[in-house]
Amino acid sequence: MISTNTWLNIIGYAVTKVIIYTKDFCSYCTKAKALFNRKNIPFEEINITGNSSLKEEMIQKSNGMKTLPQIFINNVHIGGCDDLYRLYESGQLKL
Repeated sequence: MISTNTWLNIIGYAVTKVIIYTKDFCSYCTKAKALFNRKNIPFEEINITGNSSLKEEMIQKSNGMKTLPQIFINNVHIGGCDDLYRLYESGQLKL
């Protein structure tokens, strides 16, 4: 989950760049993408299915997280699908 200090670095800024690491047949990936689609927010999807170098890239960028999806907003790692919805439903993330 995103730390308070990290979150303070992106609060108040428009969501300008979203990157989602995904894999095939991942229901959490589908749910995360659906939220951005509903809000008409474009995102870059990086599908790591069968690609070990992309998986390693994701693990490195997300500080060791291996679960999917891994979501980055404005180049800040916010975590996975549950973290995304928690931030959105609490009003901390304005989409």
